[in-house]
Amino acid sequence: MKPIQMVDLKSQYLKIKNELDEAVVKVMESSAYINGPAVKNFQQHLEEYLKVKHVIPCGNGTDALQVAMMALNLKPGDEVITTPFTFIATVEVVGLLGLTPVFVDVEPDTFNMDVRQLELAITQKTKAIVPVHLFGQCCNMQEIMRIADKHGLAVIEDNCQAIGAEVFIDNYPLQKSGTLGTIGCTSFFPSKNLGCYGDGGALFTNDDELDYRIRGIVNHGMFTRYYHDMIGVNSRLDSIQAAILDIKLKHLDEYIAARQQAALYYDKAFAGHPKIQTPVVASHTTHVFHQYTLKLTNVDRFRLIENMKEAGVPVMIYYPVPLHLQKAFAHLGHEKGDFPVAEALCDCVVSLPMHTELDEEQLKYITDNFIRFID
Repeated sequence: MKPIQMVDLKSQYLKIKNELDEAVVKVMESSAYINGPAVKNFQQHLEEYLKVKHVIPCGNGTDALQVAMMALNLKPGDEVITTPFTFIATVEVVGLLGLTPVFVDVEPDTFNMDVRQLELAITQKTKAIVPVHLFGQCCNMQEIMRIADKHGLAVIEDNCQAIGAEVFIDNYPLQKSGTLGTIGCTSFFPSKNLGCYGDGGALFTNDDELDYRIRGIVNHGMFTRYYHDMIGVNSRLDSIQAAILDIKLKHLDEYIAARQQAALYYDKAFAGHPKIQTPVVASHTTHVFHQYTLKLTNVDRFRLIENMKEAGVPVMIYYPVPLHLQKAFAHLGHEKGDFPVAEALCDCVVSLPMHTELDEEQLKYITDNFIRFID
């Protein structure tokens, strides 16, 4: 049996090695390393895949979130609503820009924003909502957009973990995650479902004016060379990473199917176990399983993780501390108990290996050992 990894990037690479190597060499031969043809090609192909008007590549997913807020002209003191159960980047950029994060708790089954609480968090200072499509499935975008439209708020979709997921909205054809809000953001970090071999990210929008502003912001606020119309940043996807992503984009649906197949194996293996709750897929979305995350009951997680590690199986906790209780956000004055669902999840979730190269032998070994250590 091959060694088990949380993400097996090498095996994935070897399957498409010739395609990738040829694409990288082509960039090297062109010497167009920044904003070269490879970037433009990838941008166009991702626009076609997502059926969105504009894709703006950038340096990473965190930059994408920050640039989105800059493009919307958010000012210090403006409030941005999001959830406390996510990676810190979602809220880190809010703090960097002097904005105020306002948290809404998550649903206990999907782990995504609880839209029933959303409207209660809106004040006169609220300017934007940042729903996080966590672990690979989408928030209830139909209700989020209804509330946002009612209150005149922008919506920035944090789609860093759910690229390729599809959203069901009444009277509309299926839409890709990240394309329903004002701006969508994604990350191409290597472990993502569509990952490069370094850092990378992108923003999506159907708004021509926002597209223009974003393209300026990611390039030092510059639209004409050496003429700077606004304060911007230096955040560009380099041509080598774009070439790699362009090849991997052709395989994205295949990768999603492989993840879904692995998730189905896990689901069946754990079905009915009294201490394990498998992922719940909401009716309004597909799930692309960036992570396969379980909720455990009456289990010593840390002992379980140590036992699995000794058996050669990595198991991770995403995330051990909710954002409102992180030291970085102590100034917000939150206490334990403010967002009980997020806090409870941080105390009971574990994520199993999830990637495109898992085979049945590995999946059986993982699930057999997991159940053995729990029982």
